[in-house]
Amino acid sequence: MSAARRPRSLSPAERALWHDWARRTQVVPLAGKVMDPAPVAPAPAAEPPAAPAPPSPGQATSRRRPLPPIDVHVGGPPAGLDARRWRDLRRGRTRPERTLDLHGYRAQEAHAAVRAFVRGAAADGLRCIAIVTGRGSSPEGGVLRREVPHWLNAPELRPLLLGAAHPHQANAGAVHLLLRRQRR
Repeated sequence: MSAARRPRSLSPAERALWHDWARRTQVVPLAGKVMDPAPVAPAPAAEPPAAPAPPSPGQATSRRRPLPPIDVHVGGPPAGLDARRWRDLRRGRTRPERTLDLHGYRAQEAHAAVRAFVRGAAADGLRCIAIVTGRGSSPEGGVLRREVPHWLNAPELRPLLLGAAHPHQANAGAVHLLLRRQRR
C-alpha cells in the first residue's frame, strides 16, 4: 500500500505569475472560497501569454482547447468507439454509403481525390465511406495503399475520422472509414 502523494506547491514566481494573470482576466473565486493574497516579491519579467484568437461564428466558445486527435491506424481500434461498432466496421458489416475507387490514379491525383472525398462525405453527414486502393503488385502493397493512412492523418482530415479498418482480413485493398458525427 503506497502513501498518497501531496501535490507540489507553487514556487513564488509561479504564484506571482498566477496572481498577475488572475488580476488581468478578472478571475472570481468560487462561492465560499477566498483567493490567496498576492505574493510580496514581484515575479521575474516574463513574456505575457498570447491572447487566444476570437472564436469564429461556428466555433464553440469553451475555454478548454480540444486535444489533438490520435492518429488513425487502419485496423487499430480507435479511442471513443464502442466494441460492437468497431467489430461491425472491422468485419465489413457497416456498409459504406459512398465509395472512392483509386484504381488508375497517380499518387498526386489520388491524394487530392481522397481529401475532397472525405471532406465532401463529412459535409454531407455520411457515417461510413470506403476507399478502394487495390492491393498493389509488390508484396508490401502498392503506393496508394501505403500512402492512404498518411493522408488520412493530415491535419485537415484527421478530425473528421473516427476509425479505419479493412472490411475483410483477406482484402487489404479497401479501407472503410467511420466518420465522426458533426456537432451542430
